[in-house]
Amino acid sequence: MAMNSEHTVDVLAIGAHPDDVELGCGGLLHKLAQAGKRVGIVDLTRGEMSTRGTPEERGVEAANAAELLGIFRRANAGLPDGGVENTPEQRLAVIALLRQFRPKLLLTLMAPDRHPDHAATHALVSDANYLAGLARIDTGRLPHRTQHMLFFHPYTDFAGPPAFVADISANFEVKLAALRAHASQFHNPGYQGPDTLISSKGFWDGIEVRARYWGNRIGVVYGEPFHADGPMPLDCLSVLGV
Repeated sequence: MAMNSEHTVDVLAIGAHPDDVELGCGGLLHKLAQAGKRVGIVDLTRGEMSTRGTPEERGVEAANAAELLGIFRRANAGLPDGGVENTPEQRLAVIALLRQFRPKLLLTLMAPDRHPDHAATHALVSDANYLAGLARIDTGRLPHRTQHMLFFHPYTDFAGPPAFVADISANFEVKLAALRAHASQFHNPGYQGPDTLISSKGFWDGIEVRARYWGNRIGVVYGEPFHADGPMPLDCLSVLGV
């Protein structure tokens, strides 16, 4: 089995579609990158089922957003948009990427969620992370299981109180810039295409409202909430640079 350190990261965020990660944890990712952490992103699909934007457009947008956030490397798993499922085949694709990136901290989507791909991603990544530690699954790379996982909702929280809220007050404007890089998806009067929920002015304004709400809960200006599936050991926060 081979292990290439060229692509290893401290933190890896996995979303179902390009822009999921920016919405849910873009501020934290920029904060970590600014602190000198190697941060990676994996988009499971190319967003080819989106009402607005071609897969090619969305690929360029994702690359531009990653550059703004200071991302070390962004990859795409090539899974079917609208067809993300927790199957052996899709788990194997995610296992291969986890073993390539070998993160110390893994962030992915929280369930439940109104988008089927989001809920499926939660289960898919959680199970793939466990299985990635099993030596008998051969992907050509050494086994790797990330010990610390956090979960985020890109839109509205459905899972009750978060485990913690990250202070992204100094990173919020960069998060917005990264979201604007997804010009086909969010509020953009100059884009010629049908209206969608996330392209509405109300949705765009809600991004700041949500960040201000969570920031207020911890006594800062802007915050991002994160969930965990159990108690988080205090030493895991050293990965976050805090």
